[in-house]
Amino acid sequence: MNLHLKSNRSRRDFLKTAAAATAGLSISSILSSAGCSSALKSSSGRAYLLTEKNSCFLFQGDSITDAGRDKGRIDKANEPRLLGTGYVFCAAAQLLAEHYDARPKIFNRGISGNKVYQLAERWDADCIALKPDVVSILVGVNDYWHTFKHGYEGTVEKYEGEYRILLGRTYRELPTVTIVICEPFVLRCGEVNEKWFPEFDRYRAAARKISTQSGAIFVPFQTIFDEASKKAPPQYWAADGVHPTMAGVYLMAQAWLKAVLGKA
Repeated sequence: MNLHLKSNRSRRDFLKTAAAATAGLSISSILSSAGCSSALKSSSGRAYLLTEKNSCFLFQGDSITDAGRDKGRIDKANEPRLLGTGYVFCAAAQLLAEHYDARPKIFNRGISGNKVYQLAERWDADCIALKPDVVSILVGVNDYWHTFKHGYEGTVEKYEGEYRILLGRTYRELPTVTIVICEPFVLRCGEVNEKWFPEFDRYRAAARKISTQSGAIFVPFQTIFDEASKKAPPQYWAADGVHPTMAGVYLMAQAWLKAVLGKA
């Protein structure tokens, strides 16, 4: 089947359901072992083709995406201090260096602590108004973590329902947009203990299901970090189990580029 038609059909089907819901470490070997090269087969089946000049990439999410970004002049693309010190900066640097002829525009709108409903509250200003060609979303860890850390009354059903509505709204407002759903992840160290499981796995599964049904590109971060943790201890990649170290940031950026653009 034509991939474009397949993706459009998945998108149409999803809109219907969304409306109803109103040492010698080799990064490439980790990505390969994690199945990152075939991640697209479970979603849109194809990478984003960076053929147009000035394509706009928007990264959305929580503190992992925020990564201490300067929230001052948010209207300016490709500004280092506005991209934070995390995977967004790392991915953006490589994207800009390798696609200098395409002149992509990259924005970071991640905000620490955000859950899906908080993304929705600022979506018009922090997404729709930018008219992005690609929207990458990493959200979910706070939707679960805050239920026992801050008394947030959330459930996996609430997470999935709100996520579906957010994506449906995005597709309606931006019919040609490419959406990237990044898998929420944790590593078993620091803040993360056995009480996280198996419930947190349900949030991960929900994100993957939404990606498949909506025709979005999926970035399998949990699988990537599980493979990496066979090479080095979990705290090497994320000291507190949630927020990536420098090594973890690089790993995330490479996985994102592999899944979204088909290379790393």
